[in-house]
Amino acid sequence: MKLSQFKFKLPDEKIAQFPTENRDEAKLMVLHRTTGEIEHRIFKDIIDYFDDGDSFIFNDTQVFPARLYGNKEKTGAKIEVFLLRELNEKQRLWDVLVDPARKIRIGNKLYFGDDSSMVAEVIDNTTSRGRTLRFLYDGPHEEFKESLYALGEAPIPEDVRKLRPAQPEDMEWFQTIYAKNEGAVTAPTTGLHFSRELMKRMEIKGIDQAFITVHSGLGNFRNIDVEDLTKHKTDSEQMFVNAEACRIVNKSKEKNARVCAVGASVLRATETAAGPEGILKEFEGWTNKFIFPPYEFSVANAYVVNFQLPLTTMLMMTCAFGGYEYVMKAYNEALKGDYKFGTYGDALLIVD
Repeated sequence: MKLSQFKFKLPDEKIAQFPTENRDEAKLMVLHRTTGEIEHRIFKDIIDYFDDGDSFIFNDTQVFPARLYGNKEKTGAKIEVFLLRELNEKQRLWDVLVDPARKIRIGNKLYFGDDSSMVAEVIDNTTSRGRTLRFLYDGPHEEFKESLYALGEAPIPEDVRKLRPAQPEDMEWFQTIYAKNEGAVTAPTTGLHFSRELMKRMEIKGIDQAFITVHSGLGNFRNIDVEDLTKHKTDSEQMFVNAEACRIVNKSKEKNARVCAVGASVLRATETAAGPEGILKEFEGWTNKFIFPPYEFSVANAYVVNFQLPLTTMLMMTCAFGGYEYVMKAYNEALKGDYKFGTYGDALLIVD
């Protein structure tokens, strides 16, 4: 497959700027990958396609307010700092992206907050845009994290940011209701559609819920700069698959029941942790697995995911799962209809 095969025109008005008022009332398109048949539903209808003994796999990562704005010492130039991950708790070291990158060099100090109470020093240039910052803060680690996060905003993706500024509500909107393990700088967006009511209805119906952790990173949104997809390398994401999740999923597999991966991060992680005959195994580590057509999936046999932007790795994975022709036909129908795309957009369920 070539990069250009995943290109389509997406007008700005098709990108959702806000979530639906009720999480589970976004639109849901259902694609039957054996026949190509398409149905149009509401997201909470998803349980109509699953029964007692089936299972869903969710990503319970928690997003933190990763985007900060600081000022450079002396010049006062405004600098955007995007926190990627904490490197050293004791030394207050963080791996970050800075913008504009050309203005920031080793030794520069950055001041954050109206009173400039948070100060950081650049101690390393790790990539063309990346830096390592040491925050100069005396006090307990929890107090430091609380102060740092109070300065940040929800790290909503560029497709939304270009259409409207970040809002205080984004931090709640941009978090799944089951988020538990902090570490993501972007939400596992398909999970945003699940409400407490929907989760309870699933439970009553006997549909099992397995939780894994994948700390979703910015690699999902990086531009692919090669036409030949076999030459593309994706960023690694940290992931954890525990014994309980394996037990739930493998029980469904033994019964030949449905196992539904919720979102691209889950689908990639389960393929990374797949054992012989599609058994899910415990896993703790990193994955940079890049999936595009053709690909034979071994764990999940159902997949729900948001309508993605063109030329993205998430779209490629969706095409690998549902079949390139069928998925692109579904996308064409979504573009003609009133479906919304992106982070806060509508969803596509792919089943046999």
